Amino acid sequence: MARRVEWPTVAVAAGVYGAWAGLLAAAPWTGPAVAALLMIPLLVLHSSLQHEIMHGHPFGSRRLNDLLATPGLGLYLPYGRFADTHLAHHDTPDLTEPLADPESYYVRPEAWRRYGAVRRGILQVNRCLAGRMLIAPLFFTLGLIRHDLRAIGRGDGPILRAWLIHLATVPAVLALVVHAGGIPVWMYLLGCYAALSVLSIRTFLEHRAVGPFEERSVIIERGGILGFLFLNNHLHALHHAKPDVPWYRLPALYRHERDRILRRNGGYSYPSYAAVIRRYLLAPKEPAVYPAALLEPPSSPPG
Repeated sequence: MARRVEWPTVAVAAGVYGAWAGLLAAAPWTGPAVAALLMIPLLVLHSSLQHEIMHGHPFGSRRLNDLLATPGLGLYLPYGRFADTHLAHHDTPDLTEPLADPESYYVRPEAWRRYGAVRRGILQVNRCLAGRMLIAPLFFTLGLIRHDLRAIGRGDGPILRAWLIHLATVPAVLALVVHAGGIPVWMYLLGCYAALSVLSIRTFLEHRAVGPFEERSVIIERGGILGFLFLNNHLHALHHAKPDVPWYRLPALYRHERDRILRRNGGYSYPSYAAVIRRYLLAPKEPAVYPAALLEPPSSPPG
């Protein structure tokens, strides 16, 4: 039996693309700076929509899902590479381990010993929220491009295909931005970077390097407006335990299973993103170096 269409996600997609086009149409009246500023939350929501789509929503057809997610409104990251690295992150048996988890922000002890003062300083700045928002989008993007260029040089066809598809959509996006909206390219690029910075608030403490696998993913109890822009991915431990559940069902499921979820993740939770910002805006969350004691094979499989 074919799976039913998940209309709340379709509505989000229609809203994102429609609002983006509407801001372009309104830009001659609002001015390019206001339009670009208003696009930042839309670009955050678009990235969250892509995250939802790569987990098999809203259609039963992967081809339709990929088509819905492919337009590169955020410019910096091909959807295909976002999907590949994120799904590998879900599949890793050793979440947060730098060599196993493509979304880990930790470095192994031997790598830390090789690094010079500048690279160590960058990694230290990256451990507080303000630093993560400022520099992580740049260094993540550069790191991905360097990795992918090497892979393409070795003949990796799927990575090349993901970039070619992305690079085919980027000129169309920029043409609309410049000619329909009158927004300078540099201004739109800054808006895209700002959206990645906002997304860094979500990724900053989604995971921690502790022994039990189940205790490595966080819960932010009240997501607020950021929770919507992240499509309820603030309930991250629940998302990792049940990645097939669509975003709009997560809050009710969390309320129903709250005590069990918090027991399972060792109580790794915060009451709100405001609490996270107050605590970690200028203070490091934890060391950049991955704990040596966790470099043994994990004892627990992914949930």
